Formats: sequence, C-alpha cells, structure tokens
Amino acid sequence: MSDFEQYILKPVRNSIAQYPERNAFYIDGVSYTYRQLAERISAIRGMIRSAEKNEKIWGLALHDDLNTYASIFALWMEGKSYVPLHPSWPADRIESIKTQVGCSNVLDACNAPYTDDLLDDWAAASEDDLAYILFTSGSTGVPKGVQITRRNIAAFMDSFWKTGIDITPEDRCMQVFDLTFDVSVQSYLVALTRGACAYTVPYGQVKYLYAASLIQEQHITFGAMAPSMLTYLRPYFDEFDASSMKACILTAEACPVDLMEAWYSCAKNTEIYDFYGPTEATIYCTYYKLTRRGDNLSLNGIISIGKPLANVQAIIIREDGSLVDGQEKGELCVAGDQVTPGYWMNDEKNASSFFIRDGVRYYHTGDLCYWEKDENIMYSGRIDQQAKIQGFRVELGEIEHHARMFYNNNRRVIAIAFQNPQNLTEIALFVEAQQEDAKSLFEYLRSKMPHYMIPTRILYESAFPLNKSEKVDRNALKEKLK
Repeated sequence: MSDFEQYILKPVRNSIAQYPERNAFYIDGVSYTYRQLAERISAIRGMIRSAEKNEKIWGLALHDDLNTYASIFALWMEGKSYVPLHPSWPADRIESIKTQVGCSNVLDACNAPYTDDLLDDWAAASEDDLAYILFTSGSTGVPKGVQITRRNIAAFMDSFWKTGIDITPEDRCMQVFDLTFDVSVQSYLVALTRGACAYTVPYGQVKYLYAASLIQEQHITFGAMAPSMLTYLRPYFDEFDASSMKACILTAEACPVDLMEAWYSCAKNTEIYDFYGPTEATIYCTYYKLTRRGDNLSLNGIISIGKPLANVQAIIIREDGSLVDGQEKGELCVAGDQVTPGYWMNDEKNASSFFIRDGVRYYHTGDLCYWEKDENIMYSGRIDQQAKIQGFRVELGEIEHHARMFYNNNRRVIAIAFQNPQNLTEIALFVEAQQEDAKSLFEYLRSKMPHYMIPTRILYESAFPLNKSEKVDRNALKEKLK
C-alpha cells in the first residue's frame, strides 16, 4: 500500500465504513453523512470513468458543496489530480490556467446519479503522480502552478499527526479557507481521515462573523484560522465563548503575541499553535506550540514559527549560500518529502527556486529568519517583494504588471504592502502620473485579478523619488502611507 493510500484514501474509506450515519460535513446549515459523501464519491467516479477524454489532470470548479469535496476524492481514487478553478475569477485567468495545464475536463456542480459503491479498487498511481496543482500569483502576470504530489500530501499528513494534535470522531472541525488555498486541504483531511465532521464557511459570507457563529453555536473543537480573522473578532472577545475549542492553529500570516494572549481569554480550554509554510512545502513546514504562561518566543511582537515538521529539513543561509552562524539572519530554505517537485512547465522559475546542497534538494522560501534557542526559528520578514493578503501569497510584481498593461506600459507603477491601523496587510498602488480618477484602473484590475490582490489605495505621484542607486525609493513611497 502506498503512503497516499495509507494516510488519506484508506482512512477516509474506513471513516465511511465505520461511521456511515455520522456527519462528514456541515455546509451552509445542512448536515451530510459519511454515507452521503460515499454515494457522491461513487457517482462522480462513475462519471469520470465515462469521460470522453481520459486526462490525468482535471479542472475542478469550486463550490461550497458536497459535490466539490466528493470530486476531490473521486479524482484521487481514479489516480487523477485536479487544478482548482474559482467561479469568481476573471474568465481569462481561468482560461490561462486551463491552457497551461492542458486540461479540457472540468468537474462543475457534478450531479451524476448514484448507482453502485465505487470506494475500493483504487486506480494504480505512483507516489510521484500529482494530487493537485495550485496556481499562485506570478510576477509576469501569468499565474504559476505549484505541483503537489501524492507523496507530498502523504508526508504532510504523517508530519501533522506527529505534532501531537489529536482528532477523534467526536470532533467538530472548522474549514474556513477558500479551496484555492492549501490550508483548506488540511482542514478537511484531518476531519475526514479521523471520522470527524468538517464545518465549512459558505462563499459570500463575512468569514470572521460566520466562523464566530460556528464556533459558538456548533461548539467547534478544532480549527485553523488566519490571525487577521481573530483581529476582526478581537473587539468581541469579551462576549465571545470559544471554550469548546481544544486546539486552534493560527496560520497563513505572521502571528502577533498580543493577539494570541487576548485570544486565550475566550479560548479558555484551547491549545494554540502557530503553523508556517509556503505552498511549495505542502501547507505547513514548521510549527510552534504556544503556552499560557506568557513566555512564548517572539520577535518584534511576532510569535516564533517554531521547529520543522517531521518530514521537513530546514537550513538558514547567507546570500552566498553558506550556512549562518548562531542567531545571524538569513534565508530559510526547506527540504524533504513535503517539498514540491517544482512549478508546472516553468524551468526558469524552478532553476531559481531550488538548489542542491550535500545531495539534498532545497526550496528558497524567500523569508528572512534566524535560529533562536532550542532550535526554534524566528521569522523576520520577506526578502523579496511578496506579501500575504488575507492568507494568500501575492507577488506585488503581478499587480504592477497588470497596472502597467492598463497604461500600455507608458507609466511606471509601484505596488507596496503596508499595515493598516488594525495591523492587517493591505496593498497600495503608486502611479507616476498627475492626479486622475482611479475608477477605470480599479475596474480593469478587478477584471484581471482575484479580489484579495486588488489595491485598497491608488496614489498618484508626478515623479517617483529615487534612492542613491537611482532606483525607485520604495521606502520613501511607503512613508507616504503613514
């Protein structure tokens, strides 16, 4: 039996067999049992088998419904992989992704009739076969695809359980993340592989408000959230009861110490973890378990990202590639079975993002870090021009690319990430031009990018300030945002 079957397919099948009448999902106020999940998986497997084109990679239109989740397992059981396609994305972005991957088959609200159980007899697949491809922001304006293999996912699940977090069939697990974001994979897999129920946040809802209602009304016991969600909830902590939660993961963004200490006031019985990881290292690659004693490791008010997961190796290197000494800062690089085989059809990006050291293949995270006591890792910021917005990684260069296209490359533009008064990350776009109405630029950007990439401010400068190297002085521009 392969590791993917051992850690994912077999446990889900066992959950179905042992707990057919237990709830597997709670979606938009409706509960669905493991039996219903099994029927939808079987029906969709039958439809996949009858497809005219026998493609290895399928597009998956994302909806917050049982069919979407069942489609993932149906594809995996058929030895296939998927690429998420969000209906809210601009049509040209979806077509760009489909063209890159070369897939014509798309599962969209599949309502194939159920006839027979098709949960066994899994199609033959290698551990190096893909499980999914997640397309992230690309600096050229073309989204880049991160390939995640069956080996990557299996290694992640093994690592996850070795952190000590335990999920039982009685648990109620929250899934608040968009299915284009990899933390969603952790959120439903840890529930379904242990016979628990996954409670999802419907699209179109105000996430933090809906999540708060789930925690209190459905007595959620486990969930992963971005710190920004708690930031929005913080004004209500005095009246908010999260005592049902036994474990909570904070992820996707830097984790502020003061926010965690405040969260403890209403998460009275909760063990809190800070999990870190780029998509390229399969969801998470390090973790840090906080304590209520107030002695948590932090840097500039941000919690440590902790130690590498069981199937991850980590080093911190200088610009010349040598290892740092002591608490010297450098770039965090990771290796191991969780690390992606690379970007889809992108030799140039692969060459710059991965390297071999002592026979081990490492990924450049682009994060500035250093080693603290007990081999914990402290996060100090981004080395490059990327930012995390609402948990999504965004390359500012892609925003600049689309803005330049709007101006037919006739104007210089600079995108800058900044912290608003609520300590949340936003994007400002500076345009080198006289003041003008930004409405048409906003509309153009909305037609090209997902909502989380749209700048919240557009500012006009008659001439960009330059630094001593005759480059645009980004720091001077950022000062204008204060």
